[in-house]
Formats: sequence, C-alpha cells, structure tokens
Amino acid sequence: MTVHFIGAGPGAADLITVRGRDLIARCPVCLHAGSLVAPEILGWCPPGARIVDTAPLDLDAIVAECAAAHAAGLDVARLHSGDLSIWSALAEQTRRLTQAGIPYTVTPGVPSFAAAAAVLGRELTVPGLAQSVILTRTSGRASAMPERETLAAFAATGATLALHLSIHVVDAVVTELTPFYGPDCPTAVVFRATWPDERVLTGTLATIAGLVAHAKLERTALILVGPALDPAEFRDSALYSTDYDRRFRPQAGTRAAGPVAGERA
Repeated sequence: MTVHFIGAGPGAADLITVRGRDLIARCPVCLHAGSLVAPEILGWCPPGARIVDTAPLDLDAIVAECAAAHAAGLDVARLHSGDLSIWSALAEQTRRLTQAGIPYTVTPGVPSFAAAAAVLGRELTVPGLAQSVILTRTSGRASAMPERETLAAFAATGATLALHLSIHVVDAVVTELTPFYGPDCPTAVVFRATWPDERVLTGTLATIAGLVAHAKLERTALILVGPALDPAEFRDSALYSTDYDRRFRPQAGTRAAGPVAGERA
C-alpha cells in the first residue's frame, strides 16, 4: 500500500499530469482538497472508490484516513491543488506517514504561478529585465513569514515576484513594493487561473489595488509584479543567436558535425 501525493494542477482538469491521472484511476481511496481540485478529476477514481473531501478535516483525521487505508492494503490518491513543492502541507503529512511506517510517493503538478503566466501569455524571465522569479507570500493565520523573508528584501533584487495568498492585503503589498519597482511597474492579478470563472486584472503598482477593490477579489488570486510582465523593449537572448556556439548547434568550422566518440547526440 502506498499514499500517492499528487499535484492536481491549478484548476483545469486536463492540466494534471498523465502520471497523476493514472494513479487516481487505480487508487481505491482518494483524499482531495475540496473546492481547490476540479470535480472532473474525481471522475477518474475507480468505481466504488472511497472519496473524502479533506477541507473540513484536521491533520490527525487526514493521517487516520491514510492509516486505515494502510491497514486495509488500499492505495491512496492524495490530491492537492497546484504543485506539492510549495504551500501544500506536504511536509507535515509525510512526517506523520514516515513515523507511522506508511510509504508514499510524490507526483508533481502544474503550479499556479506557471498557469498565471500562461494565461497572461508572458515569460517571467526576460533578457535584461529579470532572470529570477521569487515565489513568496505574506504572513497569514496558517503560517507566519520568517523575519528575514520580507517583501522589501525580495523587491530589492528586482526579480519578478509571484505573491501567493496575499490578495487580501494588496494595499500593503503595493506600499512595500513601490519604493523598489516604482509606481509604473507592470502588475497583474490572476484569479483562479484556468478555472471557468478565471479573471485577469492588468495594470501597474499604482493602479492594481483599485482594480482589485473594484473587482471585489478577496481570495484565490495570484499577484505578479515586475518589468517582465510588459517587456516593450528587451534584447534577444543569445540562445538562438547565429553566433552562439552550443552543443547541438555549433558554429561553422568550430566543431565537426555529429557526436564525437563516446558522446550521444
């Protein structure tokens, strides 16, 4: 028996991985994160599967479900929204499973920041503008931010910021970021990316709080900030430049065509 933690993606059911879908289809127990997982995904559960919404459950109750399945020899599909590497409560669950001697696997999913970038049709790392993306959040009831992890510290880098779980304090976010990025810095808010009720707000640091207030967005929205969101002027990367020598496209005369001895193409 194994508990399979599966990143169910940002919303749209067809954005789950093939591996995740196949695991769901063969697990007789499915624990899912309530309204954050598309109901269509649950349709892949096998007939007669035990399907449990974990939204009203505490950690002890969730682990108890896994322990009961373990005792019965039944595999579990444990579905979380987005990807499991950030803000998924994976660490606390797997710690309990390890203590109980219950095996588990982890299958990644499409994270919400990637889905939001796709909705905007933007690359978050643009040559000369930003080559880093910082995934962060503001303090909340579930988890406070470490003292050293401040918006000011991150903003000082000039990187593209993807702020999760912070739409309810967008005014404070704007106040903290404006001294570093300037009031005209491109800013976007994507609400429930890839869901049927998806909404997109685009503006600047000076305008985004007003747009959010007018739209009455209070949860399940991602804030993206940085010049890469509106890259009017930037240089091409060297990757596809004619004079850029790389393994699979060497400059003429600098390397023989095809792989050398002991090297795979």
